[in-house]
Amino acid sequence: MQEHPVVFIKELSEQDRPFMLNHFLGLSAADRRLRFGAALPDEAVARYVQSIDFTRDTVFGVYESTYSLVGVGHLAFLDPATLPALDGKRKNRVAEFGVSVSAPMRRKNVGTKLFDRAAIHCRNRHIDTLYIHCLASNKAMLCIAEKAGMKIHKDHGEVDGYLHLPGPDSESVRQEQAEERVASLDYALNGRIRHAVSWLRKLVRQETTK
Repeated sequence: MQEHPVVFIKELSEQDRPFMLNHFLGLSAADRRLRFGAALPDEAVARYVQSIDFTRDTVFGVYESTYSLVGVGHLAFLDPATLPALDGKRKNRVAEFGVSVSAPMRRKNVGTKLFDRAAIHCRNRHIDTLYIHCLASNKAMLCIAEKAGMKIHKDHGEVDGYLHLPGPDSESVRQEQAEERVASLDYALNGRIRHAVSWLRKLVRQETTK
């Protein structure tokens, strides 16, 4: 059985925008098509990243020790009236989830972990429905959706999926808070390690030039 690496998921903010841009620009044309529904050029990717409103939406990321984002999950809060009624019923509060994972980190549970974090975040904010819209060829997203038990509807090469979420409880609140603390600590420690390595390298260069 394949062991997956430990994934630390951090809520992103304005200061993370440049790292998000690097992540999305690093996606191939095929990967951009799966993420955005079209193979967006660099200029359109940059506009997307710049348009993200961190006061309205919620974005999660997975950082490597090099401070490269290897996974990004975007939660956009929607007007239910704009969405198809998959089961004949309109939802009350809906958030749409989109995710991308860098090629070297595929099949390591990163996308699933980002989805799980998004789901618990929605629960704790009384969002009753998590929604996805993707191409039917997006096997990775469909795999995540099916594992989560989403209701899936396929039509003309596209997929709509809905997951009904329970309300928050003390355990869901505790879990999200704990995950964010651990991710923030990991991020901070990586920064200190990078600073220490940089200092040591500078010291070595100074010693070798004497």
